[in-house]
Amino acid sequence: MSDDDLSEAQKKYLQGVTAGLHIARGIPGLSGGKKLSPDEIHIQARIRTQAEGGELCGQELAKAEKNPLDIWDEIQASAVEGVYPKGDDVFLYKSSGLFYVAPNQNSYMCRLRMPNGIFTSHHVRGTADLVETYGGGYTHVTTRANLQIREIEAHNPIHVLTGLQDLGIVTRGAGADNIRNITGSPLAGIDPQELIDTRPYARGMHYHILNHRELYGLPRKFNIAFDGGGRISALEGTNDIGFAAVRPKADSPLPQKPYFRLLLGGITGHEDFARDTGVMLKPEECVAVAGAVLRVFIANGDRTDRNTARLKYLLDRWGFDKFMA
Repeated sequence: MSDDDLSEAQKKYLQGVTAGLHIARGIPGLSGGKKLSPDEIHIQARIRTQAEGGELCGQELAKAEKNPLDIWDEIQASAVEGVYPKGDDVFLYKSSGLFYVAPNQNSYMCRLRMPNGIFTSHHVRGTADLVETYGGGYTHVTTRANLQIREIEAHNPIHVLTGLQDLGIVTRGAGADNIRNITGSPLAGIDPQELIDTRPYARGMHYHILNHRELYGLPRKFNIAFDGGGRISALEGTNDIGFAAVRPKADSPLPQKPYFRLLLGGITGHEDFARDTGVMLKPEECVAVAGAVLRVFIANGDRTDRNTARLKYLLDRWGFDKFMA
């Protein structure tokens, strides 16, 4: 990306980063021991990237100029005008679950998020009403146990987003550089062979994300899955973080009850499966451990090259021993 490709706001941001580098170089750990705000955590990561000679990719510059979580007014204004987003806003709108999918369809697609794919009849009936009124009359089921509403016209996204919120369904973080829908075993709670019912843990992870602003705007998208050890797998090995339910071996010093085994670094469709860390977790520890992994990724993930920005590539660069230390 050349200087000519940057907006004035992005150029000012880079000037600010340059000034910040002079300060940061003189402060151990960059933060000087001060507890950082959610936004400052990402600013510091960008400063570190620049300090190490890296050039932020275009999406990182867009997120730096305008936090995707604060784009509601822009979505509302474009709906009033009946226009679709342009430029960086096409990317930024995705953090609200809103995808402008031209040229395939000159319309929006809205992706929902529902932990473990558990939709109630209330959710389904309400979503169907919204689809009939503001969409194309159908939904698509996703590979992450989710629904997508298609053919939303330019003046209707606010109706869809607020209608979903009225139903108790959120879309925040359903796209762009965020943690996608938390998946779990498809037969959770009814599988007679499961070791752990994944529903409460997927739900706990879902609400942990919603209430931690710093867990948005990651270096790249991020997938988390819980597998309860039943007959049908959650395919946790294709996720950045996988939790796989297991029982300790008979000769293990651990109590003979189910645990989750921690797996890291999987990528869907790349034949790169998550690797076993050897860590066994009590179910109630999983959310906190996932949060810790995410914070390491936020601070150290690649913000210069979208092709090497997933957690797997940080693990490749560092090695498991350094990452787990």
